[in-house]
Amino acid sequence: MTGCSGNDVMATIGMPTSETETAHGDAGAAPPGPQQAGGQSNALVVTAKQREYLDALTAAGVKPSSNLAALSIGSYVCQARAAKQNDHAVWDFVRPVVRGDVDGDGLSSAAPSAADIDTATAEYIRIATERLC
Repeated sequence: MTGCSGNDVMATIGMPTSETETAHGDAGAAPPGPQQAGGQSNALVVTAKQREYLDALTAAGVKPSSNLAALSIGSYVCQARAAKQNDHAVWDFVRPVVRGDVDGDGLSSAAPSAADIDTATAEYIRIATERLC
């Protein structure tokens, strides 16, 4: 992805499995989907830096709909930061994505409050800036 730090935020395709770890549920959980030809899984793999970011989100009480969604939001933050956007522009860029993820989590029938969305947005921006970008 252009605009991200030296280590690509999302790209881990082709990396040896010793350099990545799966990001699906519990550590012992089987990855979703069938294995591809050649024994390669279609499971999402993350770098140590990405795992730290995901763990920090969890510790802060942020509940993304998926690890892929959380990494995508983090990537948006890093792209905005790399483009030298000010804090307000980063917020305006990221908040709608966070709102869509919070609305689509499937865990609650009630729509999240604006305060909940603002809190999640602030945490995503802070944690991505500190740990991912």
